[in-house]
Amino acid sequence: MPHSYDHGGNIFTAARSLGVPPEAVTDFSASINPLGMSPMTRKALICSLDSLVHYPDSNHIELKQALARYHNLSPGNFVIANGSTELIYHLPAMLPGKKALIISPSFSEYVRALNQHHWEIQHFILTPESNFSIDTGKLQKALADDIDVLYLCNPGNPNGTLHNQRVVEQIYSLCLAAGTFLVLDEAFMDFCEETSAKRLVVHSDNAIVLRSMTKFFGIPGLRLGYAIGNATLTGHLDAMGGPWSVNSLALAAGTAALQDSEHNRDTLEFIRQERRSLFQKLEQFPQLRVYPSSVNYLLVEIRDGITARELRERLLHQRILIRDCSSFMGLSERFFRVAVRSSEDNQRLLECLKRVFK
Repeated sequence: MPHSYDHGGNIFTAARSLGVPPEAVTDFSASINPLGMSPMTRKALICSLDSLVHYPDSNHIELKQALARYHNLSPGNFVIANGSTELIYHLPAMLPGKKALIISPSFSEYVRALNQHHWEIQHFILTPESNFSIDTGKLQKALADDIDVLYLCNPGNPNGTLHNQRVVEQIYSLCLAAGTFLVLDEAFMDFCEETSAKRLVVHSDNAIVLRSMTKFFGIPGLRLGYAIGNATLTGHLDAMGGPWSVNSLALAAGTAALQDSEHNRDTLEFIRQERRSLFQKLEQFPQLRVYPSSVNYLLVEIRDGITARELRERLLHQRILIRDCSSFMGLSERFFRVAVRSSEDNQRLLECLKRVFK
């Protein structure tokens, strides 16, 4: 049996179920830059096609140098991977201990990766009632239970909550005091870079930051991500993977994407405007509660009536795909997530929702 991955972005399965090509489905389930890849990225991909006769650079030198300039850090602070998910699967084998705590709701692959290495897993549940804020006093008590590693996704996925630097610093201090390693997943931090805790971890043996290049830079099909940490940690993590896990096209695309500052600025402004507009319009539905977000997706709760699964099915018949969030630890069957897309796509979603809820 093929492995069934419960994620957003499963547009090929959705399209097959409708008997239509993937481009006929509007995908709100995957939170990818609605402006797409930058012109510089597209050009770099085309120019790199002839390089496919050679093996990729297994040391990832150019991309590490580009990341160092982008983040104002050293190339030695980075390890490159075939998506940040590859790093999530390497970490349980690298880290000492066997007891993990996950701040949830959160990305399901932490659990899958930890299960492969027989870790004991506990969850620290954030509630919708508190707008998914973290009670550091309660977290301190939870860490006292001999927790070896803590997983925190910031901004939160699927809720979009951004924990400010002061809170992350408090959590890091609690981890230091408890002897707990901190895995800080900043997959969507490009949308609010000034809040990144990267400077907190680069001199630490006790924490690492995971980053994705697929969301903000609009290249999920290429699979590209990286970790930020001190040179010893990144060296250990780099040694976990085999050679050539990152292909030449991904390396070229990532290097170019970091350099296209105009496209990146346009993305931030576009998302800010469209997120605000979509939030306000979704809020007008009496059946829905929309949660504040700092990124390119919104978590929505259905107050009464249908479940998120039923809503997903009804919208799919209108060729719109949303993310049913009932599988996330701590969320009920009434939660769904939608990406922030173009004005036209967002308007179409709103019109379809009106038909469902009228």
